Amino acid sequence: MRRGFTLPELLLVLAVAGILLGIAIPQLSNAWDRVQVQAAASHLVAAHQRARIMAIARGVALTLTIDSAALTITPRSGTLALWAEAGPSLFQVSLAGPARQVTFSPEGFTMGLSNASLHLVCGSATRTVVFSRLGRVKIMR
Repeated sequence: MRRGFTLPELLLVLAVAGILLGIAIPQLSNAWDRVQVQAAASHLVAAHQRARIMAIARGVALTLTIDSAALTITPRSGTLALWAEAGPSLFQVSLAGPARQVTFSPEGFTMGLSNASLHLVCGSATRTVVFSRLGRVKIMR
């Protein structure tokens, strides 16, 4: 007698696997979107902290420009970038609204705003990054 699987048994296994994948793939996609948005939010927080520390260490006012495509730190009076990296689009995350600029004083405080909110979106996942005037950052759902 031969050992193996019959065609109906193989078709049943494939049907069950297809149903399970049909249920699991949307959930995995939503989880991936949440991971990407959290990574982009953490990237913004790191850029904010970098700009604040650079302003304090150099003793000059620096501007952090946050755009969907790029994050750059420039002196307030100049245009030559001291630091630049890819923005949230690196993580396939969109940044709602126009590009934002946050200027840090040599003491590490932001100048000209009380709180700034940046909304990050990828699929059904969203996060809001809030920068306070005192240099604190909070990631909210």
